[in-house]
Amino acid sequence: MSRIAVLIGEQFEDVEYTEPAAKFREKGHQLIHVGLEKGKDVSGKKKGTRVHIDESVADTSPADFDALFIPGGHSPDNLRAHDEAVSFAGSFIDSGKPVFAICHAPQILITAQKLKNRKVTGWKSIIQDIKNSGAEFVDKEVVVDGNLVSSRQPSDIPAFVKAALEKLQ
Repeated sequence: MSRIAVLIGEQFEDVEYTEPAAKFREKGHQLIHVGLEKGKDVSGKKKGTRVHIDESVADTSPADFDALFIPGGHSPDNLRAHDEAVSFAGSFIDSGKPVFAICHAPQILITAQKLKNRKVTGWKSIIQDIKNSGAEFVDKEVVVDGNLVSSRQPSDIPAFVKAALEKLQ
């Protein structure tokens, strides 16, 4: 089964991590939590879900994984202030491997300058940022454009997971 890098930092949206993660594991996929500091725990913004960082973005590569999952919340905005995290996410887009981005997750891909000429969706407060990046914003529960799967919000999780699992087959 697939090794999925979960790019995650402080203040992620709990449900946007926990629900897809449970479905990925249920289908036999392995999740490796990648963040700023190996061995550190990060917390969700609403329910305080704790996630242990398995690998540092500075010490790993997209070559070590089959796909990338980026939960939303404040985590993507926090991570995009760090060059290593931006480079890691951008390299995944370039690799052609699947990238699963929900809610605010496109923020780190915007900073990586990897959304130009792509079709993307995301949380309503980043619609203009998506457009300014050169991407076409599509207001649908899930948008699949090549290797990029994106969704807007927690209510889109079932469609997001379904599309992500199809990419992993």
